Amino acid sequence: MGMPALVCCVDAAVAPPGYAAFIAGDSSLAAAVPFPSSTTATAASGDSISTDWSSAHSAALYRIDSWGAPYFAVNDSGNIAVRPYGSSTLAHQEIDLLKVVKKVSDLKSAGGLGLQFPLIVRFPDVLKNRLESLQSAFELAIQAQRYESHYQGVYPVKCNQDRFVVEDIVKFGSPFRFGLEAGSKPELLLAMNCLCKGNPEALLVCNGFKDAEYISLALLARKLALNTVIVLEQVEEVKLVIDISKKLSVRPVIGLRAKLRTKHSGHFGSTSGEKGKFGLTTNQILRVVKELDGSGMLDCLQLLHFHIGSQIPSTALLQDGVGEAAQIYSELVRLGANMKVIDIGGGLGIDYDGSKSGNSDLSVSYGLEEYASAVVNAIRVVCDRKSIKHPIICSESGRAIVSHHSILIFEAMGAAAPTTPAMNQINIPFIMEGLSEDAVADYWNLRDAAMRHDNETCFFYADQLKQRCVEQFKEGTLGMEQLGAVDGLFDLLMKMIGGSESARTYLVNLSIFTSIPDFWSIGQIFPIVPIHRLDERPAVKGVLSDLTCDSDGKIDKFIGGETSLPLHELDGCSGGGVNGRYYLGMFLGGAYQEALGGVHNLFGGPSVVTVLQSDGPQSFAVTRAMPGSSCGDVLRAMQHEPKLMFNTLKHRAEEFCGFDAAALSDSVARSFHNMPYLEPASSCSLTAMNGSGSYYCNEEDYNAALVECGASEDEQWSYCVA
Repeated sequence: MGMPALVCCVDAAVAPPGYAAFIAGDSSLAAAVPFPSSTTATAASGDSISTDWSSAHSAALYRIDSWGAPYFAVNDSGNIAVRPYGSSTLAHQEIDLLKVVKKVSDLKSAGGLGLQFPLIVRFPDVLKNRLESLQSAFELAIQAQRYESHYQGVYPVKCNQDRFVVEDIVKFGSPFRFGLEAGSKPELLLAMNCLCKGNPEALLVCNGFKDAEYISLALLARKLALNTVIVLEQVEEVKLVIDISKKLSVRPVIGLRAKLRTKHSGHFGSTSGEKGKFGLTTNQILRVVKELDGSGMLDCLQLLHFHIGSQIPSTALLQDGVGEAAQIYSELVRLGANMKVIDIGGGLGIDYDGSKSGNSDLSVSYGLEEYASAVVNAIRVVCDRKSIKHPIICSESGRAIVSHHSILIFEAMGAAAPTTPAMNQINIPFIMEGLSEDAVADYWNLRDAAMRHDNETCFFYADQLKQRCVEQFKEGTLGMEQLGAVDGLFDLLMKMIGGSESARTYLVNLSIFTSIPDFWSIGQIFPIVPIHRLDERPAVKGVLSDLTCDSDGKIDKFIGGETSLPLHELDGCSGGGVNGRYYLGMFLGGAYQEALGGVHNLFGGPSVVTVLQSDGPQSFAVTRAMPGSSCGDVLRAMQHEPKLMFNTLKHRAEEFCGFDAAALSDSVARSFHNMPYLEPASSCSLTAMNGSGSYYCNEEDYNAALVECGASEDEQWSYCVA
């Protein structure tokens, strides 16, 4: 808007010809543009479904074709489509994510599962495609470069320890000997159990700090015919391995982790380099070799492990680090070790923001093929130069395997209303009442700056006027109504000077600390996109506020360096809306988030469903569904006992509430069984039956289920009203 309109705002008496109609509400002047870039949506007038907006515009706006390819796209209905087989997905195999959400969240009486949000949707088909794509990339590089060994990866279970995720990886990876990596005793137990059903040649790599129990467990795994490798992280561990292996009469396979000099400078490079947390220095490696040789066990040393850092940004850095490690590998061969495997660790990154940049923690400048080619080339060059047999190449790619297959779905429950008043709502005489002399002077200076079209000076005096009014309010000499009017004037001035309206806050049914902990802890940014209404022009700039009573519980940073996210108005939810509800999805979050999430404010984990592509009419089948943690579950995790708590409250109700006691007790019982998150007013109270994944929306179904499963009276308190 121009400066004459600004003058009109601060003093209607000096409005130039033609502006009287504008003050009266004529919208013939151009509307303010709420988003800065040419690819970003502008506010839509009239019907929210804009005729000049399409799904392709949204795909470009949210960069879906960049960070989402080849697994996510926008379909003609304006919904996110999942492509379970990547670039090989046929049109009829695409899965409409909104249809999945509707199936999962609809009431049981309407043919749904009745699960509550937030919700994690897993796509094992995507997981399988990621494994196959990684294997294919290495096989292609090995064949092209005439490398004389093979690739054999392992999945680090710390990235996502969910039982079904790990079991799927073992099953999908069995044809190409894909194994597991463990970094603690529980992870080792998990890996041992899962690999009993895997390929017998699959590696079980034991990383992390170790005590006698850990080493004994790893050696037991070797007795169980699992292809176990104990990787030494500290010098002290070698003596434990030697002593315990002799006591158990087990010939171990040993690896060692080297501290490379190569490291990258980003956040994820902090665990690499000479000062990294893990690994052995050059002198420590020599000491380990000497101790093993002295014990007649140098032939047990067969694997070299290293880690440059997660999210390696470029193949140049990758080749530098792998080349250094290959030199160490060749020296170990020279020293007499029976070397067979080089484990390049993790570091295979993913492109969170679609920028394909090598200078960001959020992106990488390569794909799977370039990564594999760089690794194979770096090892081959060193080994050929030293006339050493090409080793088996192992990698511990976790983030790159599991990130894409899992989507976090959550609902926007409400949004703050716009606060900027219209020009004809500004009452200057009312504002002037009670202002101090300095504040009045600021107002006249503001008016003069507007007359001169001096935006910078106008902003200065507007801000000074606002601050003086705040001080007057604190002193008690200015009323709340006048302060609110000054705030409105300031907001309108800022909008007219050239700034856009401030972002509106959308309340989302989510705990960031539970479901997106990396955003809060390390500033990791994930793509967040509405999963429907993408054939409509988004008209609002929004930031997301979660349910927790914590000022950090908000998302105000998004991919592309943006501080707001283009969103749709909540009212009406025409077009792709579902009963007036608005759903957002966080993508590429399948690694680490579930394992790291806590129970801040006692918000527990989300509901989880597994979805497979099928040839049915909807192209998908929900094969597994688990409700999220109930209020009772999270209380129990913090050493409270829900049953005793309920009895205390029930007796209290009987003491103080008379005839209402039974109804109040019923309500309290339901609260223990429901999830801690908000429920839309239209939904019923749903309860999971004894963890079986069955859901009931009415007392009749509920009681019938209790009889069917044979629950005792003592158990029933946990599943129905007392």
